[in-house]
Amino acid sequence: MAPKSKIILDTDPGVDDVMALLLALSASPEELELAMISVTYGNVPLQCCLRNVAALYHVLEKEFEWRKSQGRPEGYETLKAHKTIVAAGAEHSLADPVLAADYFHGADGLHNVHDIHTDLSPAETWKALFDKEDGNDHTSSYPRFTPSKEPAHKEMLRLLRENPADTISILAVGPLTNVALAATEDPETFLKVKELIVMGGAVEVPGNVTPSAEFNTYADPLAAALVYALSSPSPASTMPPIPSNVNIKPYPAKLSRRLTVTLCPLDITERHAINKNYFVETVQPYIDAGSPLARWASHFINGAFNKIDSMEGDGNEPALALHDPFTVWYVLTHDDPRWKVPAKPEDLRVETVGQWTKGSYILDKRIRSKPGEAALVDLTDDVEADPHLVTLDEVPGDTMGWLSVRKGNRIRRVIGTPGENTFKEVWMQRVFG
Repeated sequence: MAPKSKIILDTDPGVDDVMALLLALSASPEELELAMISVTYGNVPLQCCLRNVAALYHVLEKEFEWRKSQGRPEGYETLKAHKTIVAAGAEHSLADPVLAADYFHGADGLHNVHDIHTDLSPAETWKALFDKEDGNDHTSSYPRFTPSKEPAHKEMLRLLRENPADTISILAVGPLTNVALAATEDPETFLKVKELIVMGGAVEVPGNVTPSAEFNTYADPLAAALVYALSSPSPASTMPPIPSNVNIKPYPAKLSRRLTVTLCPLDITERHAINKNYFVETVQPYIDAGSPLARWASHFINGAFNKIDSMEGDGNEPALALHDPFTVWYVLTHDDPRWKVPAKPEDLRVETVGQWTKGSYILDKRIRSKPGEAALVDLTDDVEADPHLVTLDEVPGDTMGWLSVRKGNRIRRVIGTPGENTFKEVWMQRVFG
């Protein structure tokens, strides 16, 4: 039986990224196939992110051995059924210097777990897996995934090219640099994607890296703006200014289809958290029983709790928002009618050059009529071919196209879920069994 969902997970493995990977790999083969892990810089530099992926697979091998010795179900059936491609992507944003969040995730992205739990760290041969200059075969040390020596965005395009349209979704839980490189290199192939599910942005809540910007979008706002433009009936209407040092061409005037973007911003992800006491009480029996995975994961998750406690300093019990795992949960349960998005896609745009607002999401909250809506029947039609619609749609003074039905982005923003208090239980049960 083919899996319900086939995904590429584009990630910058820090704490909640690894939590997302664990949730994806713990699925059943009928639920999910993780076709590719596309690794990018972000929470920490690219090489640290790659090391954390190798460590994840190394720990899971030890976990399977332990579970088998204990007579426990090994789980992680989709990991065993489908061999995932792992590819290294961008080392920096399209236009700006590297931005890392090691202030939160620790220098290695996982609160220095490699230094503390050395028996759970992979051998240094992991570096050669992605080195084009190394001709040796090191894959026997990592039998559960296929390392690629091609850039991640090219592997992404290859998979989309080799599969029918609307069979692969991309979950992007880091800066959108890899995704933008794929989209701009070959937009028609990229648009074969079924759905792009993005963890990023802050729409009506404060940001987490500036007062208005969320980290993933702030890390590469140009990439986010370029990708979201493909959701527009007219991508040129929301294309950002391209700096002279960035070698990116405009999209073709005519494209065969639009990109479906589902956004999971801080507005919704921050409401789905795992609190410290619940986590410690639930994971401790697994640690006491000798689970390598529980020992490994508890180190960096508790590290995140300690960091949150020091940052907030209000005396309340710290809670870790499940930002990145949220996107996997959405894919696993998207048929549940309790998932909610606004009745109409929103024209969300990303600020790329603002002195104080870089990486912010802009949504027009004014009460204004859109004259073109009266003549609009179907946005999949060629809206430019209807002179009556074009005339109605040209609102005097609306130079940015906020009141236009032919311009602007079309983003599906998640605003409701199957349960804010249940997700932490789902994650714990699936990951630790």
